[in-house]
Amino acid sequence: MGIQWYLRHLPCFKLHSLVPYFFPNHISMFIMIKSCFVCFGYICTMVLPVFLDMYHINTTVFCVYVCIFVQYNDIAMLSSAVTVRDALNQALDEELERDERVFLLGEEVAQYDGAYKVSRGLWKKYGDKRIIDTPITEMGFAGIAVGAAMAGLRPICEFMTFNFSMQAIDQVINSAAKTYYMSAGLQPVPIVFRGPNGASAGVAAQHSQCFAAWYGHCPGLKVVSPWSAEDAKGLLKSAIRDDNPVVFLENELMYGVPFEMSEEAQSKDFLLPIGKAKIERQGNHVTLVSHSRMVSLCLDAAAVLAKEGIECEVINMRTIRPLDAEAIETSVMKTNHLITVEGGWPQFGVGAEILARIMEGPAFNFLDAPAVRVTGVDIPMPYAKILEDNSIPQIKDIIFSVKKTLNV
Repeated sequence: MGIQWYLRHLPCFKLHSLVPYFFPNHISMFIMIKSCFVCFGYICTMVLPVFLDMYHINTTVFCVYVCIFVQYNDIAMLSSAVTVRDALNQALDEELERDERVFLLGEEVAQYDGAYKVSRGLWKKYGDKRIIDTPITEMGFAGIAVGAAMAGLRPICEFMTFNFSMQAIDQVINSAAKTYYMSAGLQPVPIVFRGPNGASAGVAAQHSQCFAAWYGHCPGLKVVSPWSAEDAKGLLKSAIRDDNPVVFLENELMYGVPFEMSEEAQSKDFLLPIGKAKIERQGNHVTLVSHSRMVSLCLDAAAVLAKEGIECEVINMRTIRPLDAEAIETSVMKTNHLITVEGGWPQFGVGAEILARIMEGPAFNFLDAPAVRVTGVDIPMPYAKILEDNSIPQIKDIIFSVKKTLNV
């Protein structure tokens, strides 16, 4: 029998197997921890029985103590990580509690807890007046939200996906973005338009567009594109408190990804400034600039290249408009090489704007090679998996571009 049997066949001792039910957003991390624990059990099967017999220790009692110890350690490890989904939920909850003028509306945000469970628990806590389910009428409920903002409230308008915001783009651009200017500063429109943006998986051309460049093109809007849980929470809270209309571009594939968050980041007073980028990894050979999910790919590519002696500086833009050109210029002056990475199309994209800023600014004279863009392919997103994978940037594409730029 031995320890292996206890580890694999006694669920009453494997109390940590209940963790996914209480912490559903940490399943990937749980699987990793569980796998390591089971592998450890196989090794112990060969060694521990001899040790236990030598010191006359009861095997059952020993296994109970070990499993209880692992249970509490697993929970401690899991609780220190926060998913992007939970970070957004925290931000919404804290701002709804802080300011009674804040309310959330959109499709399925209330009784269903949100299509992606970002608003989970908020309807039960704040009720129908603060968390409002709407019909499938983006133009209608976006217009209601803009009107409420003009009347002094602070609405958060959720689009189930930003592809659907095209139905309401007149409200976003003409009503929200331009009113403060057209009223000579007399009529602010403090509203947040939020929801998943960019490519997901297997949803084809009409549900896979990145709107960073679309909305980043328009004066009067602030456009935010968070990557990590810290980004999501700090920037969403800042967006809700901002007196300007903010387009908050999330990513569906990032919702369930856990990130370590400091105590400071988990406090109710935590804010991140809109318009400031963050250096996620220091380097001196090449600058990689990206936003949203592409930051993960850049960091993965940088880790691979580091083994070959190439140190990449990875910049998480956080904000598309206003663009933190100063942070990018400072990095380029240090590394002398620039590559931008985005999931959107190349023509008139975010990367194109960054390259133009560098060409027009003081950092241009520091470049030792032409700046390069890594982007999505200039086609509507295919449905077939193999074609989809070849239509958006992959780690190998970033590595190839870095080596080509450095001529190695």
